[in-house]
Amino acid sequence: MTEDAIIIGGGFAGLSAAMQLARARRRITILDTGEPRNRFSAHSHGFLAQDGRPGRDILADARRQLAAYETVSFRDAPAETLEGERDGFSVITGDGKRIDARRVLLATGFEDQLPDIPGLAERWGKTVLHCPYCHGYEVGGGSVGVLARTSEAARFAAVVADWGNVTLFTNEVREPDEKDLAVLEARNVKLRPGRVTAVTDGPDRMLSVETGPGIPTLVKALFIAPEARVRSTIPGDRGLKLKETPIGNILHTDETGQTSLPGLYAAGDIALGAANISLASANGVKTAVFLHHSLIWPSH
Repeated sequence: MTEDAIIIGGGFAGLSAAMQLARARRRITILDTGEPRNRFSAHSHGFLAQDGRPGRDILADARRQLAAYETVSFRDAPAETLEGERDGFSVITGDGKRIDARRVLLATGFEDQLPDIPGLAERWGKTVLHCPYCHGYEVGGGSVGVLARTSEAARFAAVVADWGNVTLFTNEVREPDEKDLAVLEARNVKLRPGRVTAVTDGPDRMLSVETGPGIPTLVKALFIAPEARVRSTIPGDRGLKLKETPIGNILHTDETGQTSLPGLYAAGDIALGAANISLASANGVKTAVFLHHSLIWPSH
């Protein structure tokens, strides 16, 4: 039987999209590997009415609610390949199954690529963080760091300064220009030049950020905007048009959420770039509504 839509990815964008289509009584299959982007964080913050809950618990509730809709199916398997065109797509899953559908929605999210600095990866989601809106309040002020990865780091550091006393580790990335320096000075951001060589545990639960010989800098948390890569081979396999952003390439979509391949939609981080749970969920809702319209009106 041909599904109305296959949703690839069971995170916040994918499940939000699924809810809209389920309530329209459309037949959908959700493919999910159970590895959301925020799996490294113990709690989610800033999501209305869910502040402080573990992200996995919120997703588990969403899956239970969706399972009550008789037109919804779940498969705990990755999507390996996407064949066909609009109204005649086929997805081959990691367990060798084939699912046919009129539309497909990609909501796989990103995999974050951290710089190769000893001590960074094992602290990711705990004291090495990417989103001050998600985690900054819990840091509780005091000394915090921002690790530069691109020239956008100065702008990022100026924003993070609302959550603490910031030291910007330039890490041999382009030094801020005069305009940036003026903003950083006004925001009381300190610069720490040199390459960051390691991040270790310091005294009193602090992080010790080492920048070569000398005294390491102690911070309560270290923020970084990592490179983000789409967690799917389908965009490359199908030659989808991409859009370059400061955090990495995202999928180019039109105002309806449709990618450069007609009938294939994208939602969440991979369509938005820098995002959070609220934005990903809202984008999933919006894209699902347009996808639903396209099932009714051939010109959409």
